[in-house]
Amino acid sequence: MRIGVTGNSKAITPSWWCISLALRLAGGRPLRISVRHGTVNIDELDGLIVSGGDDISPQHYSGEEQAHARLDPERDALEIEWINKALEKKIPLLGICRGAQLINIVLGGSLLQDISEIRKLTYNRPGLLPTKQVFLESPSTLQQIFGKKKIRVNSLHHQAIDRTGKELQVVARDLDNITQAVERNSGSPIIGVQWHPEYLFYLPSQLRLFRWLCRRSE
Repeated sequence: MRIGVTGNSKAITPSWWCISLALRLAGGRPLRISVRHGTVNIDELDGLIVSGGDDISPQHYSGEEQAHARLDPERDALEIEWINKALEKKIPLLGICRGAQLINIVLGGSLLQDISEIRKLTYNRPGLLPTKQVFLESPSTLQQIFGKKKIRVNSLHHQAIDRTGKELQVVARDLDNITQAVERNSGSPIIGVQWHPEYLFYLPSQLRLFRWLCRRSE
């Protein structure tokens, strides 16, 4: 299964290498897509991962410009194009952190631009280790993948999904009721998670997310 992986164009990108390893362990073949890695054609792909990274430009969801935001307009444009291509071709989509947010925006949703003010109960210090509790809705595809209703995940985000996009449903929340995952089960399958499973690939439950994508891409 050939899985496209969008992301930044830096030479040293831990996210790309970890996603690549996770996909290979799951039986997939990763193909890198960025503003500097653009030789992939949508017809070559069986699935698509939209990975994490900088904030999404608020112009795409009627948000407000923030002085200290790290933005990448070229990447925004490229990934929006690829999400639309994947939706048109009806191949499975997995969104990771920023990727989940961008899929949500493409489908008509919006974002909370800064969740720091509404964080009350959730341990939210940025980190790669699974320190945050997330509660999964049942029934949902995500709950079936993990086989449990409560999991621990890592947390590297300061924004989150607000209004959900067309045909998406919230399937996971944290202690502060902030959306941690969405999915779509009508049409081509979509899962978007707010955490970074690529940095937790050593956990069998997190690796199952990548296996889900590879199986749905067959």
